[in-house]
Amino acid sequence: MNSTRELFFRHLAQTSETPLAIEISHAKGVYLYDADGKEYIDLISGISVSSLGHSNQKIVQAVSDQASRYMHTMVYGEMIQSPQVKLASEICSLLPENLNSVYFVNSGSEAVEGAMKLAKRFTGRPEIVSFKNAYHGSSHGALSIMGEEEFKTAYRPLLPQVRILDFNNVSQLGNISEQTACVIVEPVQGEAGVIEATPEFLSALRVKCCNTGSLLVFDEIQTGMGRTGSLFAFEKYGVTPDILLLAKAFGGGMPLGAFISSQEIMSVLSHNPALGHITTFGGHPVCCAAGLTSLEIIVADKLSEKAYKNGKLIRRILSHSRIREVRGDGLLLAVDLGDEGLVKKVIEMALEKGVLVDWFLFNPNSIRIAPPLIINDEQIETALNILLECIDRA
Repeated sequence: MNSTRELFFRHLAQTSETPLAIEISHAKGVYLYDADGKEYIDLISGISVSSLGHSNQKIVQAVSDQASRYMHTMVYGEMIQSPQVKLASEICSLLPENLNSVYFVNSGSEAVEGAMKLAKRFTGRPEIVSFKNAYHGSSHGALSIMGEEEFKTAYRPLLPQVRILDFNNVSQLGNISEQTACVIVEPVQGEAGVIEATPEFLSALRVKCCNTGSLLVFDEIQTGMGRTGSLFAFEKYGVTPDILLLAKAFGGGMPLGAFISSQEIMSVLSHNPALGHITTFGGHPVCCAAGLTSLEIIVADKLSEKAYKNGKLIRRILSHSRIREVRGDGLLLAVDLGDEGLVKKVIEMALEKGVLVDWFLFNPNSIRIAPPLIINDEQIETALNILLECIDRA
C-alpha cells in the first residue's frame, strides 16, 4: 500500500519543487507533531492564520456546535444566519464608524477581488493603484496589483490600468488622479519583509484619496486581529480607510475573509446589476462561528497587548553579530540576516531541531517570526535560543 507521503506527491498539485513535506499527525497550542511524534514549535502560525494556536478548545467547540445546527444553507446574502450576523456586528463594533458593512468571502485573495470590484462600481473609474513589493493574493486580479514582477510575468496579460508606485514615497502620490478608483496598500508590507508605512506616507495618502475621490483600501489580511500589537495595524496611524480587508486569522483557523466598508459604498453591489458580487461559500456559518469565538478571545484576553509585549521580548533575545536588523511590531517580525543562502541554512537547521520558521516572498534575506499570539515567554526563549544556535552553526 502506498504511504501518505507517496500519495501526497502523486496526487496533490505542488506549489514548489521542495515542499516541507512534514506529515502532520496533530497540533496543539504552539506545537505541531509529525507522524513519528516529533514536536515542532510553530513560529509562523500557518502564515499568520493560527493566531490562537492549534486545537483551541473554545473554537473547536464553536465549530462542533454550529456544524450540529446547520452548515451551508444558501448562497451568501440570502438567508439570515446567526453566526454571520453576530460576527459582522462584533467586528463593526470594534472599527471606526464608517466601516459598518461586511461582505464575507472565503480568503484574502477574494477580499481583494471584491474590494477592487466595489471601488470600480462605486466610483465608475477604471484605474487601481498599488505599491512595489505589495502582496495581495494569487488570483488573477490580485496578481495584477502585486508589486513584484517575477511572480507576474508568466501569467500576463493581467488587468489593464494598474499603476504601481513606490511604497513610502510621498512624492509619487501625484500619480493618483480622478481616474483612480482605489488605492490598495498594506499598512505593514508583510511579504516585503515587514516594512512599515511611515505616518507621513499614510497621512498624505489619505489626503490625496480624499482630494481625488479615490477610495483608500487597507489590506490587513496578514496584520489584522492583533498580530502587530493592536487589533488592526492602521489604528497606530490615526488614518481610517474606506475599505478594510481581513482574512487569515479572521477565521480562527477556518477559511474566512471579508471586505468591510460603509453601507453607502457597499450598497452599490445590490443593484444595476443585482448580485453585483456573489459567493457560494463566503461567510460559511461554521467559519463565522469560529471567527466570532476567536475574535472574542483576542479581545477578552488582550492578546494584542500581549503580542506587543512579546515582540519586545523577541527583540531583546535576538542579539547576534549576523543579525543586521529585526523589523516589525508585535508578533510579525523579520530577522534580517542579509544573505539568502544563510537564511535557507538556518531554516533547515531549525526545522531539524524542531523549530518552524520561514522566509518572505519578496525578501529571502530575512526570517519570518510570527508565532501564535498565545505563545508564552518560556516557549519564546526556547525557540529563539535554538534559532540563535542555528545561526551560529550556519
